[in-house]
Amino acid sequence: MVAIFGGLDKDSYDRQYTDTYLLKRIFQYFKPYRKQVFWTVVGFLVVSVTSALVPIFIADGVRILGQNNQDVLLILMVVLLIAAFIQYGANWMRRYLLSFVVGNVVSQMRKDAFAAAMERDLAFYDNHKSGKIVSRITSDTQEFGDVIVIASDVISLLIQVLMLSVVLFSQSVALTLMVIGTLPIIVGAAMFFRWLARIATRQGSRAMATVNDTIQESVAGISVAKNFRKEKFIYDEFVAINNQSYRINMWRGFVLAMVFPVLNGLAGFAIALVVYAGALHVYWANIDVGTWFLFIQGVDRFWFPFINLAALWSQFQQALSATERIFALIDADNTVIQTDKKPVGQLRGKVEFVNVTFGYSPDQPVLKNFNLTIHEGESVAFVGHTGAGKSTIAKLITRFYEFQDGQILVDGRDIRTFDLQSYRARLGIVPQQPFLFSGTVRDNIRYGMPDATDEEINDIAYRVGNGEWLETLPNGLDTDVGERGARLSMGQRQLVSLMRVLLEKPAIFILDEATASVDPFTESQIQEALHLILKNSTSILIAHRLSTVRDADRIIVLKEGRIIEEGSHEALMAQGGHYAELYNTYFRHQSLEYVENAKMMFAQPEILMGDAS
Repeated sequence: MVAIFGGLDKDSYDRQYTDTYLLKRIFQYFKPYRKQVFWTVVGFLVVSVTSALVPIFIADGVRILGQNNQDVLLILMVVLLIAAFIQYGANWMRRYLLSFVVGNVVSQMRKDAFAAAMERDLAFYDNHKSGKIVSRITSDTQEFGDVIVIASDVISLLIQVLMLSVVLFSQSVALTLMVIGTLPIIVGAAMFFRWLARIATRQGSRAMATVNDTIQESVAGISVAKNFRKEKFIYDEFVAINNQSYRINMWRGFVLAMVFPVLNGLAGFAIALVVYAGALHVYWANIDVGTWFLFIQGVDRFWFPFINLAALWSQFQQALSATERIFALIDADNTVIQTDKKPVGQLRGKVEFVNVTFGYSPDQPVLKNFNLTIHEGESVAFVGHTGAGKSTIAKLITRFYEFQDGQILVDGRDIRTFDLQSYRARLGIVPQQPFLFSGTVRDNIRYGMPDATDEEINDIAYRVGNGEWLETLPNGLDTDVGERGARLSMGQRQLVSLMRVLLEKPAIFILDEATASVDPFTESQIQEALHLILKNSTSILIAHRLSTVRDADRIIVLKEGRIIEEGSHEALMAQGGHYAELYNTYFRHQSLEYVENAKMMFAQPEILMGDAS
């Protein structure tokens, strides 16, 4: 089993619930549909009663055959026909209502799981693959619904067992006790398959989640794979994971396939025992032939529910494993914890870090006893090598991550006391990799303000370069951006992201500037959009462009999570410290002086050739 299930470790947020807890929690999803559930149960009862009466009527028919009473036999046949029609109608009603209820329950469960996924903080997604989360929301909820529809038949079967037990006891206590006496064998076998099936189904769900994750990651990164000619590598990796899923599903299928043969064999032993014992009782005149025939039919109908119960129990364990994974996602803990939900109101935009300590792993702090004050309306550019802590500061202000110690104050108020949705509504955020959703440019600008009118969006779009940037789009604001904005250039995506922020008019603006180069025209449009935002907001800029750095009111130089220099561009260059080193490494080639010198050098190749000679 280790060879089959190896490499499918549970996620850190997975939990193991008791069956009782899972059933109680599942019941809460069915409570809003009490009326439909009631009529579904009525349908179950009618089906069970009619199914239980059929062998009794047939047994009576066997007795009547011995009496040669054709009129009573005809009446009995009509009664059996009516019972069949009633059974069909009741069965249709209960299946229709059950499908309605289960469909709504699965839909609500899926909504709750998706809402939980949206509520998880970024630290959660740093540690868990999105494909596996998607699998819980889609595959596991669907599996739960499918199994519930099948397992609902157990209720009808158990009702039949109870009714048959009463009838059989009334006919022969000895034979009935003999039938019930073999029940522990079936129950023991069912419990064994329950244990085996729970292991197989839980690992099967994890394997399917891994397959889904691999497919999602491969499709999302297909352009990179093609650039590096890694199609075969990705295919081989998928085949390996898919083969592992295949082996697990084969094992699960083997477990489930064992149920019916084993239980049918045990039931066959019980039937043979009843046939032999019943024949003796008929011979001894303790019962008549009709009763004996009733027991022969009854023992099959008595054991069939238990055989199905054991088989369906394995599938029911599959449903419980699925719900266990769904509820684990819903119950997962966030690391970002708000101590209160105070309304934010209007923000002026003053930001203070007071002895803040933070690390993505608690034992590896990125910031330690960090202190900083950003004044209202001030624009601050953060510069430093990769890993210096620039993006970390922005993520802490936005409450995407929880800091371990200290305070972050906005307008003198602890951000942990804010209503998080209200607070983030006062922030304007442009990430390093601008993300656009499928739809038009207009739809994406309106994303943060769904109630904005077309006139407001037009006004924002034409405030930047009098709308010249729209002329580069085939249909202007109604241009379809494609999946993730694939039909737009990186610069155009940045512009659309900045338009979103312009429309929101945030108190605090956070820009993690893209590192990709853009053409001069788009660059000028981006800078104009930035100026419009900077003059009305407190701005935190993780800068990668020289123009952005120079336009900032203050430049803060970070190294290993510490502020080592701060001031204006001119003052820092005059110091000749770390900023000057960063300038020569990252920014100098963007300066006009550098570009002009490069032009002169390449315009005089004969000078270079002369020097070489």
